[in-house]
Amino acid sequence: MTFTHYRPIAIWLLVAAALVFAMVVVGGVTRLTRSGLSIVEWQPIVGTIPPLNEMQWGQAFDQYKQTPEYQKVNVGMSLSEFKGIFYVEWAHRLLGRLIGFVFLLPLAYFIVRRSIERALIPKLVTIFILGGLQGALGWFMVKSGLADIPRVSPYRLTAHLGLAIAIYAYILWVAFGLLYPKPEKLAPTNLRRFGWAVTTLVFVTILAGGFVAGTKAGFAFNTFPLMNGRFIPEGMYALEPWWTNLFENVATVQFNHRLLAYTVVPAIALQWWMARRAQLAACVRLVFHLLSVAAAAQVALGIATLLLIVPIALGAAHQAGALVVFTLALYLNHALRASSV
Repeated sequence: MTFTHYRPIAIWLLVAAALVFAMVVVGGVTRLTRSGLSIVEWQPIVGTIPPLNEMQWGQAFDQYKQTPEYQKVNVGMSLSEFKGIFYVEWAHRLLGRLIGFVFLLPLAYFIVRRSIERALIPKLVTIFILGGLQGALGWFMVKSGLADIPRVSPYRLTAHLGLAIAIYAYILWVAFGLLYPKPEKLAPTNLRRFGWAVTTLVFVTILAGGFVAGTKAGFAFNTFPLMNGRFIPEGMYALEPWWTNLFENVATVQFNHRLLAYTVVPAIALQWWMARRAQLAACVRLVFHLLSVAAAAQVALGIATLLLIVPIALGAAHQAGALVVFTLALYLNHALRASSV
């Protein structure tokens, strides 16, 4: 099969990846606006249509009034205010349905046209299965906030975020493989291995950010570079058993996220320095520069988001910036495979 046959499939996958990117950012907005618990049912088909009249709105609002979030956080909320958070969550779920539609319809078309070679089919099936699991995991996350505590479980939130990024990365990797077939020669081994280490570190830092979001740790210790005057904040290991501090203690969660960010920046700088000595294509070298700039911008966004106590726009931009850094790092992993030495 020639490159011209692969190109439409690769473009389709890139569009799907872009929608997943948007889904992650909208998910961040949903969390920052406390909209995620406004829809208390999971109706994959019927839920596509929002309430259409005052009676339906009243029913949806009455259901929300039974949740701990309304009773402990938003008691007295007006119907118009409820509509505001409802539409944010509805848009988030609608985008998820759109991703499924955008993936399945072209897939059926390519199958009918016999444009997909046999080796690619298991990869596409894997993407589809992961997408279905992501939807189920999203509802599993929402359910955790409908019981007693007026927020979702930080463990489930981070799992939901991590799976979304894994799906995004896998779609991109398959698309890159179609656009840039692997040549005979590889980039230097040390640069390739270090590139994977950097990408893994970025991914782990994003997951740590998921726990910051899940515990609302970004609304505490809103100072920089110290955390309320200390590098190591007080109360880092106040919870028992000790390991719960890593995921539930606000001080520890934010400290870990900061520490990982402090590690990512020099790691990317070192990767850039190592790349200077390698014989790489000009376009690949450009991506190394872009990754360094993106990492610096992400740090600036993170600091601003913290100092300004997590405004919605900056919080969403910080989440998008994390994905940009991850995307560039992932692309470099593939490009290093595709670059001649």
